[in-house]
Amino acid sequence: MKVTINIECEPAEARAFLGLPDVTSLNDHLVEEMKKRMDANVSAMQPEELMKSWTSFGLTAQDQFRRLMDAATTTSK
Repeated sequence: MKVTINIECEPAEARAFLGLPDVTSLNDHLVEEMKKRMDANVSAMQPEELMKSWTSFGLTAQDQFRRLMDAATTTSK
């Protein structure tokens, strides 16, 4: 036996029916906070700033890799 039930309702109606809380105001608050943080950090997304952070990371990573290889060659002797 196969039974199919189709229910048409809005998300708010489904939440109320299942006894779930309405988190609309919390969601709105979180979205606004994320917008504020993104606006505050938009300067970090400028190409010049990105290149500065990538370059400094690249040099640090290269130096760490070189030290790792130096350590590997001196311990294997």
